[in-house]
Amino acid sequence: MLNLFLPNKHVNSIFDVTPEFLQTEGKKGIIVDLDNTLVPWNVEYATEEVINWLKKMKDANIKVTIFSNNNEDRVTVFSEPLKTPFVFKANKPLKRAFKQVNEQMQLNRDEIVVIGDQLLTDILGGNRAGFYTILVVPIVQSDAPITKFNRNMERLILNYFYRKGKLTRRMTGGE
Repeated sequence: MLNLFLPNKHVNSIFDVTPEFLQTEGKKGIIVDLDNTLVPWNVEYATEEVINWLKKMKDANIKVTIFSNNNEDRVTVFSEPLKTPFVFKANKPLKRAFKQVNEQMQLNRDEIVVIGDQLLTDILGGNRAGFYTILVVPIVQSDAPITKFNRNMERLILNYFYRKGKLTRRMTGGE
């Protein structure tokens, strides 16, 4: 049961996930969380670094969809200037929205990676839907109030994985 929370990889940030790594793994699509994965949860717009990362993915013909449990305004304001498909109120970890993005991308499940900073939403949802999952270290240590409970549970689960040798701390995406 706990293995549903186990990511395939654990990296410092999205910037450790390169097009070269994804292509080596046969991945052609990314479903990526917004808050504390792409930018801090309280930052409205993409940074230059995020814009460049998205451009590298698009240049490599890797499809990207921004995928968030946050509200429509938050996700739209962030995603529309980037001309990147997005899903708001995704209800992670439920599988339904993951499957819809899979269909929209017109890729096989084994060609898509889910990247996020939370075990209880991003990784659990991605694993339940049958995708390759990558856990990133949260960009900032502060969280929206709703996320604080999840973080406490995550620490317990991550420490279990570390102790059992099922997960190593902060690998890079190119390893």
